[in-house]
Amino acid sequence: MPLVRRTGRTLWLAYAIIAIAVLATGLFVAGERARNAALDALAEDVLSDAELKRALLIAVLDRSRTLPLVLAEDADLQAALLNPAPGLIEDVNQSLADLIPGTGASVIYIVRTDGTAIAASNFRQPDSFVGSNYAFRQYFTGAMTNGTAEQYALGSVSRRPGLYLSRRVEDDAGRPLGVVVVKVEFDPLEESWQHSVRTTYVTDNKGIVLITSRPDWRFFTMADIPQEDRLAIRESLQFGEAPLETLPIWSMPAKDGHDIVATEDVTGAPHRTNLVIALDVPGSGWRMHVLAPSAETERAALWQGRIAALAVLVPLLALAAFLIHRSGRSARRTAEAKAAQAELERQVTLRTVELTEARDRLQAEIAEHHATDIRLQGVQQDLVQANRLAILGQVAAGVAHEINQPVATIRAYADNAKTFLDRGKSETAKENLALIAELTDRIGAITGELKGLARKGRQAAEPIELKAAIGGALFLLKSRFAGSFDRVSISDIPSGLTVLGQRIRLEQVLINLLQNALEAIEGKADAAITIGLSRLTDDDLDLAVSDTGPGLPDHVRDNLFIPFTTSKQGGLGLGLVIARDIVAEYGGRLSVETSAGGTTFTITLKRAL
Repeated sequence: MPLVRRTGRTLWLAYAIIAIAVLATGLFVAGERARNAALDALAEDVLSDAELKRALLIAVLDRSRTLPLVLAEDADLQAALLNPAPGLIEDVNQSLADLIPGTGASVIYIVRTDGTAIAASNFRQPDSFVGSNYAFRQYFTGAMTNGTAEQYALGSVSRRPGLYLSRRVEDDAGRPLGVVVVKVEFDPLEESWQHSVRTTYVTDNKGIVLITSRPDWRFFTMADIPQEDRLAIRESLQFGEAPLETLPIWSMPAKDGHDIVATEDVTGAPHRTNLVIALDVPGSGWRMHVLAPSAETERAALWQGRIAALAVLVPLLALAAFLIHRSGRSARRTAEAKAAQAELERQVTLRTVELTEARDRLQAEIAEHHATDIRLQGVQQDLVQANRLAILGQVAAGVAHEINQPVATIRAYADNAKTFLDRGKSETAKENLALIAELTDRIGAITGELKGLARKGRQAAEPIELKAAIGGALFLLKSRFAGSFDRVSISDIPSGLTVLGQRIRLEQVLINLLQNALEAIEGKADAAITIGLSRLTDDDLDLAVSDTGPGLPDHVRDNLFIPFTTSKQGGLGLGLVIARDIVAEYGGRLSVETSAGGTTFTITLKRAL
């Protein structure tokens, strides 16, 4: 009997070891799977949050960038720079101050060519910019040299950081008169970020923190900056006396492919683990970073997974123990089995209590996520309003861009008519005046069409004779490029060949493409431009506009269809964007091929059957 008893105890010990191993392995595996799933869900949520915040930032930037473009063409600002009479300066000061509430800008001011500010929207304030000299600022020198510039810096007078957007102001002859500057501060954006537990900040191309939900991190750096670069930045006064120290962020081993870092808490507690999402901000060279606390999420997921595993494994192990008990124990062990079963029930009760506590924590987290969703809905409403303002600025800039050619042609015909009247050739002068009237009607059609677009959206397509549209575009460009038109050749395009679209809008597309081609061959004696059909089918056709200019550089080609991106002096960067949208509106497409031997733009259009 002692041998039998020892054998029984040995078997029960083996069973217990196996059960513990199975339970521990199951808990570990279940916990890890739950933690990884929670990290995946958190990463997806943080990515959505980061994309929403980035979209709002882009909308603010796009809305602000249209303002200096429009102000640079303002006649009162040009007059004030030419003749800064006290009465005129007072009117300009008031006009700039009236623009602030509706544009969201912090300060708007104009600067003479020597760098001295002569008018500003804050002219009534003690820290007014009027009289201050900004010749040392990169946004001033860049605008004077290149026509436009952007710089994020600490204000030398206000001591407040912001993005400075500048545009050179020129007279009718293209001579520089000064610079108009719009300063944009991001306080509302930062305040909205501060309502979230997730740290959000934006860095420039040097890794310096510019915009942040934690003001104590501003002007810190992602990595150590070389001493010579640090001295150059401080001498430029871009960030004042900021020490440019590195951020209190420490990299940690990645978890399931997710980047994890440790940071100091706002209260100063060290090593708070965060999941990191970083996104580029297009058109700015900036990068947005969002840090989401991950420790509580991981801990809750581990407990949830382990409790779920316990809910499955414990009953199974209990059943296995019961079966072993029935097969391996005699009736004499019934009392001991009942005691073991009671202990097992006690353990299950304890696990049930833990499961209930975990459920309560999970419900609290769900309530927090619900509150976050409500805040995100408010941010989305702000984003819709910001997008409306950005679209309004693009429409205004687009109107100015598209009527430029008809206005230039009207000026040329007006000068010719004056000359013919002086010479007594009244009939020829009448012909020029009739052409001016047609061009005036054309400008009215362009602006009327843009208004119709704003009210109704898409216009219905109609049959257009392709050859007539090409002739109309060449007619608009004749005055500006009269000396280069002998190098423009048109292949044989069948008369009566029609496409689906709208004539004024198709002429706008051709004007943009032909103007770019004529500017590309300017100064090249042996260069030429050809217009012709490269493909013709029963359903559609390809119209190619080719030049033998120097071709497009890679960095220009990659950003060709991004709004407000241009390589031209004084350009708006809207021509090709508008052309692409017009062609796409009528079921076509616009593509480009370029090399050192020239550039070809191909317009694919549907035929009118």
